[in-house]
Amino acid sequence: MPNSLPLQRLRLIVGLGNPGAEYAKTRHNAGFWFCERLAREIGVGLNRESRFNAIAGNAREQNIWLLMPQNFMNRSGGAVRALTQFYRIEPADMLVVHDELDLPPGRLQLRFGGGLGGHNGLKDITAQLGTQDYWRLRVGIGHPGDRNEVVNFVLKPPQKDEQREIDGALDRALLSWPQLASGDLEAAMKRLNIRPNAEKTESSKVDSPNLKKESS
Repeated sequence: MPNSLPLQRLRLIVGLGNPGAEYAKTRHNAGFWFCERLAREIGVGLNRESRFNAIAGNAREQNIWLLMPQNFMNRSGGAVRALTQFYRIEPADMLVVHDELDLPPGRLQLRFGGGLGGHNGLKDITAQLGTQDYWRLRVGIGHPGDRNEVVNFVLKPPQKDEQREIDGALDRALLSWPQLASGDLEAAMKRLNIRPNAEKTESSKVDSPNLKKESS
């Protein structure tokens, strides 16, 4: 996180995906999966909002909107621009949750700004808002190993073991909701930007009898 960036409360969570039942279980919909899980966890109703061409809901206690654009991925930015203009939300107060080819299943990365990594949803949002300066939560889905297979890969459901890893990552992301909602994004980054195995190792060290022996 840039040192010059002030700590601010998020006002909008955008989950990216493609609308329609045929895409619901595909890797490209990882952002939708997060929004749907978050809505259930915090008791937010998601409804069709025709003025934004999106499914949306408001976490009233935190005054944070959840948004799932209902255009296809490469046209996600229209819904984002419509809602941010209507509610006067700055891009820096927005978190976009999306699938990430460059991270393996089970990995997460929270960051502010940076490149778009060829992601069509991020490209359109950036074009519509005129800036890359917004928060992203990258949900690892892995890579097919051949760039020519990327389109088919993201539009197919994960393998069972991959789905377990992705589900585990989304569960960890939900545990960081208190930090995200309060604007303590630095704490959320420390919690999320860690390899799952490393997280287990750190937890085990706390209770390890050998740790006391080494420090004595």
